[in-house]
Amino acid sequence: MSEQNSPDGGIAVATDPFALFAEWLKAAEKTEPNDPNAMAVATVDANGLPDVRMVLLKAYDERGFVFYTNKQSAKGDELQAAPRAALCFHWKTLRRQIRVRGPVGDVTEAEADAYFASRAKDSQIGAWASTQSRPMAARWDFEKRIAQYALKYGLTKVPRPPYWSGYRVTPLQIEFWRDRPFRLHDRLVYRRDAVAAPWRTEKLYP
Repeated sequence: MSEQNSPDGGIAVATDPFALFAEWLKAAEKTEPNDPNAMAVATVDANGLPDVRMVLLKAYDERGFVFYTNKQSAKGDELQAAPRAALCFHWKTLRRQIRVRGPVGDVTEAEADAYFASRAKDSQIGAWASTQSRPMAARWDFEKRIAQYALKYGLTKVPRPPYWSGYRVTPLQIEFWRDRPFRLHDRLVYRRDAVAAPWRTEKLYP
C-alpha cells in the first residue's frame, strides 16, 4: 500500500497508525544511509530531569515498539522507577519524523532470548563485559573484561545475561510530521486513552 495524500495535500488519515509507520519506515530504509531504524528514547530520572539517547528499533507491531538494552543501565534504572517513555524517529533525507509516547513494559523471555541469539558473538560478549552506564577507570579495564568473557565463551554458545533484555513502548500517542515549504509543516496525531481504546486523530498547527 503506497502512502496517499489527503485532499489538502497533507498526510492522509489511516485507520491503523502502525500501517502508516510501516510505510514511512520502509521509505526510510531506501533513502537513509545509516540506521533508518534509529530512534531517540527519552526517560526521566528520579529528580524528574529528562534523559535522552539514541537506540535502534528492533521490532514493532500493534503491541508497540521494541528496543534492547542492559536493564542495569541508566535508562533501565529510569524505566524501572518511571515506566513511561517518548520516542522520536527523524529521517533527514525524507524530511519526516514520528513521535511516540506511552507506557513501557518488558518483552517476554522468549523474545529476549531470540534476539540475543541473533546478535554477533562479539556483541554478545560485549553485553557481558560492559557494566553499562557505570564509571570506567580506563578503557583497558573494559578490554580486559572483554578478553575474559571471550576466553570463557570462545568455544561455547553465549547465554543471555540475566540483566540484558528488551522494552516495549506501547503508544498512547503517535504523531506523524512532514516538512512543507515555508515551515508550514504537516502534522497528524493519533491518540487513545488506553491501550485497548480506539484511536482518534486530528491535524495540528505546525
